[in-house]
Amino acid sequence: MTIRPKALWLAACAASFFAAASAQAAPPAAASSQQLGRAMVTSKCFQCHTDSMFRDQRQDRRAWLATIYRMVGRGGLWTSDEISAMADYLATDFGPNAKPAPAK
Repeated sequence: MTIRPKALWLAACAASFFAAASAQAAPPAAASSQQLGRAMVTSKCFQCHTDSMFRDQRQDRRAWLATIYRMVGRGGLWTSDEISAMADYLATDFGPNAKPAPAK
């Protein structure tokens, strides 16, 4: 039984294609919860709100959860994991104990 060079070439291409596809499907380097929460807030909340809304409120995590769930009642579509990540980020960076943002 002989294997043609073209068949070998196709097999090698297919193998490299599937290896590249599986490498792309692997999750990127683990992002911290803060980075993930910040990315979600900027991509989802900034569609309707400006950053001054977050800087001015200074709420704890429980109050941020209530605020986010109120937005769900107004049409926001988020999973409970996304809501939790956003509340964690907002409570840490815009909570009552957070350092005030520098004045512009």
